[in-house]
Amino acid sequence: MKREHKFLLYLSLFSVLVVSVVMATAIGAVAVPPGETFRVIFSRLTGLFDSSDIPRTTTAIIWNLRLPRVLLAALIGASLASAGVTFQGLLRNPLADPFTIGVSSGAATGATLAMLLRQLYQLNFPQMIPLFAFVGAFLAMFFVYNLARIGGQVPVVTLLLAGVVVSSFLSAVISLLMVLSGESMQGIFFWLSGGLMMRSWTEIWFVLPYLLLGFAILYAYARDLNVLLMGEEAALSLGVNVEVTKKILLVVASLVTAAAVSVSGMIGFVGLIIPHAVRIVTGSDHRILLPSSALVGASFLVWADVVARTAMAPKEIPVGIITAFVGAPFFIYLLRKKKSEIRL
Repeated sequence: MKREHKFLLYLSLFSVLVVSVVMATAIGAVAVPPGETFRVIFSRLTGLFDSSDIPRTTTAIIWNLRLPRVLLAALIGASLASAGVTFQGLLRNPLADPFTIGVSSGAATGATLAMLLRQLYQLNFPQMIPLFAFVGAFLAMFFVYNLARIGGQVPVVTLLLAGVVVSSFLSAVISLLMVLSGESMQGIFFWLSGGLMMRSWTEIWFVLPYLLLGFAILYAYARDLNVLLMGEEAALSLGVNVEVTKKILLVVASLVTAAAVSVSGMIGFVGLIIPHAVRIVTGSDHRILLPSSALVGASFLVWADVVARTAMAPKEIPVGIITAFVGAPFFIYLLRKKKSEIRL
């Protein structure tokens, strides 16, 4: 793709994301005109707009309640989409996504344990659930990697099988913790379904460093991902240290997923459907596919969250349910397409 075409693509996708953030922030139980929303956001960020005529309650709703949630949705969508691109390229499997190797199950186990401990021992420090979720995801990734390792190598098939085994075991652990939690089971279920209710700037600052650093590392390895698509032997002949690259990409993509899941719960299918949709437009060059998928994933989850909080207002649907309704039919389509290719 030519440089000017890439610039137009990124500019278009970024513009869509900015408009999505403003519109999503304006939508809610208290209707706020998009113009006022824009003025509040950009006056706070840049000081270039005067918003003193807007009521303080409206400003508080926009800046303290809605905008953190919308921005967190954008960050999580971008992270899951970027991790999905990485896993699909690394495993050379179109059905791979950030939840393939048990990272999400580890995060869910950690979060469930945190909720149970908080109930039993009255522990209530603010970042307890995200911290436990992050540690759980990291430990799950550690066990999957060591189970899959044969000598100094990590075969793709063994990695997938290890992910299935660890995910199945952790699902049983989660079920046991839910039984033990008693009255807290509803809160655990809501978290496992993925949701952004009552999220604040604190969660954004908690995950932002991990997500920015992780994306930077993944993008630095975009060329190596392109080479890996040709096969490991071809990559070795072209000077790529395959095993080291696989380790780095596996760890970084897993930790990006863990950081996102630790504050949002289990939001599935974003890392599956977004890379495929973007790949139709951009092709398989990861230097273009990775940032494009991040921008599209951010916009997608912003609007999925809008549907989640408005479709049955005043009740709220976990956003993971919305993404599942969109992603499950797409997954079935991919599976059927894969089966037809095998028959041919």
